[in-house]
Amino acid sequence: MSAEAQVGLGIKLGRMRRSFRGWRGQRPFWGGLLTLLGGIPIMYFPYANLTLGTMTIRMATTAGAGSLIIGVLLVVLGLTMWFQPHSRVFAGVAAILLALVSLVVSNFGGFVIGFLLALIGGALGISWAAARPDAKPAKGRTDQDGDGSDDGAPEPAAAGAANGVSGTTDDLSGTSPDNGTNGRHRAG
Repeated sequence: MSAEAQVGLGIKLGRMRRSFRGWRGQRPFWGGLLTLLGGIPIMYFPYANLTLGTMTIRMATTAGAGSLIIGVLLVVLGLTMWFQPHSRVFAGVAAILLALVSLVVSNFGGFVIGFLLALIGGALGISWAAARPDAKPAKGRTDQDGDGSDDGAPEPAAAGAANGVSGTTDDLSGTSPDNGTNGRHRAG
């Protein structure tokens, strides 16, 4: 492979990485991943055989079909968190409930591994919130200073209030409606 091809590949990989990071940031990615990974041991262990030398140990339970159903549902709920982020609360609650049921049905929730992964994934799915877009100034309103900064300080109600004297009262506590603060204080 030539040096030019490697540079082009690096640019393409960088672009794909940025695209994936953008996709991942718009959904509860880690909650979906942990829920999906939690379903795998729950549905695998009841059908697994452990061989020690010539002895085969089956970990099958009487509720093997229930374990398979719970595991498949957890995988589907993990994918739902990824591809339908608006239904993340439902998917998270369902994942937590299925994880709790798997303790009884499926070898202690896939030997506690699947239970913990699904439980944490469901909690992350519920708690995830979409990023809010940056606040843009209202149309037609510009910054008076021209430096683009807004420190959030209230503007004085009257010209006299800027000098500390509002005319009718000399309330410097910041709680008077005459000085335009309406009880809001600024620290610093």
